[in-house]
Amino acid sequence: MSTPLAIPPFDLYLFGRGEHWDIYRILGAHPHSEGGRDGFRFAVWAPNAREVCVLGGWNGWRHGEARLHPVAASGIWAGFVPGVERGQLYKFAVRDASGHVRQKSDPYAFRAELRPATASVAWGLGGYEWNDQEWMQARAGAGLPLDRPVCVYEVHPGSWRWSGPRYGDFLDYGRLADELIPYVADLGFTHIQLMPMAEHPLDESWGYQTGHYFAPTSRHGTPEGFKHFIDRCHQAGIAVLLDWVPGHFPKDDWCLGRFDGTALYEHEDPRKGEHPDWGTLIFNYSRNEVRNFLLANALYWLEEFHLDGLRIDAVASMLYLDYSREDGQWAPNEHGGKENLEAIAFLRELNTVVHARYPGALMAAEESTAWAGVSRPVDHGGLGFSFKWNMGWMNDTLEYFSKDPVFRCHHQNTLTFSMLYAFHENFILPMSHDEVTHGKGSLLSKMPGDDWQRFANLRCFFSYMWAHPGKKLMFMGGEFGQWREWSSREPLDWALLDFPNHRGLMAALRDLNSIVRREPAMHALDCEWGGFEWVDLSDSASSVISFLRKDSRGQQILCVFNFTPVVRREYALGCRHPGRWREIFNSDAACYGGSGVGNAGGVDAHTPGLGLWPHQVRLTLPPLGAVFFKAEEPSADAPHDPDDPGRPQRPGA
Repeated sequence: MSTPLAIPPFDLYLFGRGEHWDIYRILGAHPHSEGGRDGFRFAVWAPNAREVCVLGGWNGWRHGEARLHPVAASGIWAGFVPGVERGQLYKFAVRDASGHVRQKSDPYAFRAELRPATASVAWGLGGYEWNDQEWMQARAGAGLPLDRPVCVYEVHPGSWRWSGPRYGDFLDYGRLADELIPYVADLGFTHIQLMPMAEHPLDESWGYQTGHYFAPTSRHGTPEGFKHFIDRCHQAGIAVLLDWVPGHFPKDDWCLGRFDGTALYEHEDPRKGEHPDWGTLIFNYSRNEVRNFLLANALYWLEEFHLDGLRIDAVASMLYLDYSREDGQWAPNEHGGKENLEAIAFLRELNTVVHARYPGALMAAEESTAWAGVSRPVDHGGLGFSFKWNMGWMNDTLEYFSKDPVFRCHHQNTLTFSMLYAFHENFILPMSHDEVTHGKGSLLSKMPGDDWQRFANLRCFFSYMWAHPGKKLMFMGGEFGQWREWSSREPLDWALLDFPNHRGLMAALRDLNSIVRREPAMHALDCEWGGFEWVDLSDSASSVISFLRKDSRGQQILCVFNFTPVVRREYALGCRHPGRWREIFNSDAACYGGSGVGNAGGVDAHTPGLGLWPHQVRLTLPPLGAVFFKAEEPSADAPHDPDDPGRPQRPGA
């Protein structure tokens, strides 16, 4: 039996408006005591249902023994069920208008049964004492990391490393903290980005077909275990981002689809409610209660799990009504356009609320089109994200590096094109899981040449990525040069670290992270033109490019790349500052597995200058290599343009 529950009218009002950011504290299952009896209170939104019952182990999964009761005209069914204990399984039996009964998981459940089973688990919000207060206070005061180093390590926890020899021997959250956090800290990454951790019964979906939006996956343990992992990351100085999927959900009968017999969470019109490519359903962003479900879910992860931000999956699929559709398969908006106005409004509201409630939380968009203003403020007409993934840079760079060096001279514009738009958005440069699976091969296997050249190319690739304006993201396995492409059903090939070339590649990436973190010129103006200046992008015949990274105080780092296996000696480049330019990185260093060609620690600038530059340096460029030089403190009388200290003064100016 169950007894009715009262829900305060103001909570119902906010939910009806789509503005109840803590609705997960009202809906779902919560420990409760009434009349001296312990149990759980249950509440679920099913406005078109004729009847809703709670089924579970305590009542033998018998229909009709724990009926919920309608709450006013809200569409919510609620009731207190005595005798339910923490950890017991349950589902809702929802009878639709035609009398058909569906067994549904709880959309707001805080824990779910281990896959492939799909029941919800009676749980609660408490049960963990945080130890990251200092981290959380500092994050709120620091604001968005636009001018700070961001080097992200993307992880699929189920395949990073196993606890045993068989598939399914997943590390629990405690061991994940013990092993992953020191590894990431040693490599110098600032952030861990986890692929979707909300419960998903199908392993092969990697979490992108989410079943339980409020339940961390049970593959690795309890919700408290997940909190412990994040807490440990913060204590180690590492931020944690979560991949979040508000664009679609699976059609499984036990899930959100046709929840009360009608298109409740999804759009009724299949032209707006179904993804033809993925076989999934699309949320109805125009419905207040659905929008509230998603907004509260985003805030839930930030509030209850102290996450430092969300990466929003497949934003392009949300923005366009004709995404992956032919003519006749989509319906235009009220203005006759292809923009999904409801989804756009949802994303703007999401970012506005997150940034207001959680200063310093990072919101990143995987958006693959030329939509303007993805990472610009909402009050300036943008979508309000903190960062946008630079998919164009990723595709162009991989295309260039996959070419034999003999042909690269004809494709230099492919490499340099990104600088035409590099500051239109706040960009993250992603080398994510999508680039190393589904037959695309690993990063190392994409590189041309023999084994030595492959490793040299990949070290040069990492160097170019870390020097290019924008924050960095690397998917696990790339850091040590995994040969095979990623599979979610196999752990990374850790035995490769027994080989010098793979250890050398990892050492190079570790040092690149260190340089980006300690040198303001490499990160402080990542999102502004003032942080970058071409030195020479025109030497396509030699496949060499060079540019400066700068900070607002005048520090400069010269980055030079030789994309051929030819050693180039006495290579002249213009520079601004006289004196010593110290070589702070060389991807061809012997300790990385390179040939050891370099500049003996640095070079001296001298006159006469070169072109418009007042000085010049003569460098030795290693084969398939990158070299970075840091200008020592310039003299007080070094020539400069007072209107732009980052630009050389023209003769006669």
